[in-house]
Amino acid sequence: MSRRRALTLATAAALAAPLALAAPAPAGAADQYTVTALKFTVQAGGRSCTVDADLYRPAGVDAAHPAPAVLSTNGFGGSKSDGSTAAVGKAFAERGYVSLVYSGLGFGKSGCLISLDDPEIDGRAAGGLIDFLGGKRAADDGTRADYVTADAEGDPRVGMIGGSYGGAVQLATAAVDHRVDALVPMITWNDLAYSLDPNNADDRAVPGAAKWQWMNGFYLIGEGQPLLVPSLDPSRINALGCLHFVTRACDTIRTLNSGRYPADRSEALQRFARGVSPVSYLSKVKAPTLLVQGQADSLFNLNEAEATYRTLTAQGTTARMIWQSWGHSGGMDDPASGELNLGAGNLETSYVGRRILAWFDRYLHHDGSADTGPAFAYYRDWIGDPDGTYATADRVPAPDHRLYLSGDGKLVDNRAKVARGSREYRNLLIPTSHSESSLAGMIGLPDPAPHDTKGTYLDWTTEPLADALDVVGVPRATLQVVSPRTERVQHSGDAADKLVLFAKLYDVAPDGKKTLVHRLVAPVRVPDVTKPFTLSLPGIVHRYEKGHRLRFVVAASDGAYGGNRGVKPVTVTSAPEDTGVLDLPVVRP
Repeated sequence: MSRRRALTLATAAALAAPLALAAPAPAGAADQYTVTALKFTVQAGGRSCTVDADLYRPAGVDAAHPAPAVLSTNGFGGSKSDGSTAAVGKAFAERGYVSLVYSGLGFGKSGCLISLDDPEIDGRAAGGLIDFLGGKRAADDGTRADYVTADAEGDPRVGMIGGSYGGAVQLATAAVDHRVDALVPMITWNDLAYSLDPNNADDRAVPGAAKWQWMNGFYLIGEGQPLLVPSLDPSRINALGCLHFVTRACDTIRTLNSGRYPADRSEALQRFARGVSPVSYLSKVKAPTLLVQGQADSLFNLNEAEATYRTLTAQGTTARMIWQSWGHSGGMDDPASGELNLGAGNLETSYVGRRILAWFDRYLHHDGSADTGPAFAYYRDWIGDPDGTYATADRVPAPDHRLYLSGDGKLVDNRAKVARGSREYRNLLIPTSHSESSLAGMIGLPDPAPHDTKGTYLDWTTEPLADALDVVGVPRATLQVVSPRTERVQHSGDAADKLVLFAKLYDVAPDGKKTLVHRLVAPVRVPDVTKPFTLSLPGIVHRYEKGHRLRFVVAASDGAYGGNRGVKPVTVTSAPEDTGVLDLPVVRP
């Protein structure tokens, strides 16, 4: 067994374990609400699927005293019973909402294949549960709900909340069922093609560099369901080359693992991954949406939420966005002081929690006095006071602070300071840079510090900063590289022959210690090495302290991603009249 596959199997097994934890029975729950286990048979994607759910009914709620509903489902690999999902049902039932929490298709005791939150499958299945909340149908045992606030016959007042896999399904549902009144998608994706195979160049038609650790970890969790859930529903078995995913999902994983991108495979990959992603159907989403994305997240980075937010607001859909601290790469199990922790029930005492409650007050209770907050808010880890960690703005800051890449390795603030010069790096046939072990943050394993091997990267560094520099948003860079070996093969018809590089930002302390902000990197498969190209780095919220230096690095490889096919030397040349630039979104006091 290869080292790569062994690592993936080990991390997948460890990752699956915490996702299956059941929430402890809450003290005094019987006095506040009842919990009823229900089954629903729904039609989704041309198949009949069983959905396993728990209905939380607050005390005192009945046909004469109805309440709005909250619908939620699990993250990937979880179920209605895992700690974070059950915590949603409990938290909102305690606050007077009828909560329906269910296991997503292909997970827990729900049937059918894992279809990656496809609107026509997962979205339609959730619509069947909304039918129940609206009194249009009963559960399989005959149970009915005639106590949910209604906007019209069969149209319940319902919001959705959940994270990751349980985040994208909200957008999928709202795209096919306009009865949904409010959404709170957390730490989720905009475009799975970008999430799993990111190319941070502006030209997204070219495939990127596969996140082999993330994608294979989750793939093995999905395919390993017989080990996690005994006596599987037969509808969860796929006899066409997969075990538990829809066939096209497995085809996508095989293409990414092959490291080859011939035109037909590349087009099929992007067509499927984007087709089941919000990027392809956001135009149909009209429900007010509060996006919450995590800064510590290399799986679904801040750029994903920013892209969703930009699309929703441009089309007139009411939306707000919060960049909280925790995400898939850290902080989920032990959030920073003052951050949302649903397991601890701190909705009223955390900034994000209060924003969620206000969102539902406005759109589920129709409370016109509820303040839904500013357009954009972001957590600042350099603020010591938990009550002051969030700053707000009317928009995401745009890059407005330009630095120039000098031929002597300096990062300068004026084109006239650029020195003429050329420098070269070359990749080896093994990874020579380390940003992260992708699943380590979720499963609590130690992760070596980020590093780069001499000769396989180039860097540009500022002078020590005279004042603190707060970077909030998505940095961008424009580069021109020279790679004759790539130039000879880049039009072969297989995108794998194009040059791959990895851009990133370090914070260098006065003592020389380097910090790769949240271990984030920007993989780029260069569309054409004979032309300049522009790339977006992962969004960050970071203070570079006075006396620190900012370092921009372009590396040949990264162990968490696929890379170059063959050795491709790269030269970067700088001159005052023609050099690369780095544009930073800076927030000034």
